[in-house]
Amino acid sequence: MPNANEDTPALSQVQQRAVSELLRVAPVADDLARRFEEAGFSLALVGGSVRDALLGRLGNDLDFTTDARPEDVLKIVRPWADAVWDVGIAFGTVGAQKQARVEGVERCFQIEVTTYRSEAYDRTSRKPEVSYGDSIEQDLVRRDFTVNAMAVALPEKDFIDPHGGLEDLAMRVLRTPGTPEESFSDDPLRMMRAARFAAQLDFEVAPEVVTAMKEMAERIEIVSAERVRDELNKLILSDHPRKGLTLLVDTGLADRVLPELPALRLERDEHHRHKDVYDHTLIVLEQAIALEENGPDLTLRLAALLHDIGKPRTRRFEKDGRVSFHHHEVVGAKMTKKRMTALKYSNELVKDVSRLVELHLRFHGYGTGEWTDSAVRRYVRDAGPLLDRLHKLTRSDCTTRNKRRAAALSRAYDGLEERISQLQEQEELDAIRPDLDGNQIMEILGVKPGPAVGQAYKHLLELRLENGPMEYDAAVAALKEWWAEQN
Repeated sequence: MPNANEDTPALSQVQQRAVSELLRVAPVADDLARRFEEAGFSLALVGGSVRDALLGRLGNDLDFTTDARPEDVLKIVRPWADAVWDVGIAFGTVGAQKQARVEGVERCFQIEVTTYRSEAYDRTSRKPEVSYGDSIEQDLVRRDFTVNAMAVALPEKDFIDPHGGLEDLAMRVLRTPGTPEESFSDDPLRMMRAARFAAQLDFEVAPEVVTAMKEMAERIEIVSAERVRDELNKLILSDHPRKGLTLLVDTGLADRVLPELPALRLERDEHHRHKDVYDHTLIVLEQAIALEENGPDLTLRLAALLHDIGKPRTRRFEKDGRVSFHHHEVVGAKMTKKRMTALKYSNELVKDVSRLVELHLRFHGYGTGEWTDSAVRRYVRDAGPLLDRLHKLTRSDCTTRNKRRAAALSRAYDGLEERISQLQEQEELDAIRPDLDGNQIMEILGVKPGPAVGQAYKHLLELRLENGPMEYDAAVAALKEWWAEQN
């Protein structure tokens, strides 16, 4: 297959080596290509795999494109792969998994083979209409950005770049193969992908692309909530989420997919008057990311992004000139639940993020360390399995430029964590339970299962939180005393 860039010097020796390296570390590519060739079809490595190879960040995910129809792809891939799935076959994609030994190391490759295709939305559709193409050039022109519209034809290893993706890659810029208006009209989700790739790759978005995003932002409303959510997750979990989020806000896309974020721009924070709450929120997100220990944490990042969204609704101008946001954490938790539910997040994630938003101010009642042991126990009990994330969120929420104040807050939280650690050693705070269980309560009181048992359990739990562990006899006496008061 001829090189599509014969009239430009784009493919230098360095780039040739990059492509060779790609194929050297992914021997499955040649193996699979030979099988397609024997069956009378073409195969090319395409899109993100080529882009990432040239950026030196290729992983174990390999994307291919072919002139074979999905049913033919299945016939070729099934005898070769370790596992095959066809959940994307309606869109022309067959997935597979293949173990291969590369340079003495066993690797597991996740592979997708997609038939040449074109996609477009009508004005009311929420799903792309798929039609198959007959050439790789036809396939590449429908790709979202030029840096994702490059391919390596196999097994001959010809580099195909009809839209100047290599040059844009070198310039670290995102452009569309055709006009951005045509591209975004075909699939409006590409506007969010522009923000996502800017965040993932730390690329700039071409001015004409940004202009089209602003002018066509309302088109995102025909895209399903699930697809929007998935793009938003990829953006938030990227290395530079602030960059992508800022682009969503500046182009008006956020007004339609996450309106609570741009609503923060004009709100002044009573604790941080030198910056608005929008800027404060992005700083909190970055500081939370810096505290992550085991890779990107979607729960923590969403909580950091949404922790102050209740402020616009609770803003009050006080007589002394201050601005207050009383109970914004409670309002924000409800708003978080509503927005995340609309974006089709799982019930568990909605619950966890909403809880963190609700609890993010709790520490500020700690002051200089005068909390009782009871208050510390309740803090741990209320946070439950989210305690570690709550620690990170609370620490991240300090964005004051006053170094003395920042140091004081940090010392206070150090003190709280130390007290939690001490109490955990003494009392197993992670599993606080009353000193008597339900069966014991029924036996001691001589009652059957019913509301009274639950009320007694709740009373004993309050005593446990207030006073710490009780000996059995003391717990029995306390239960009987409470029972006598009820009767």
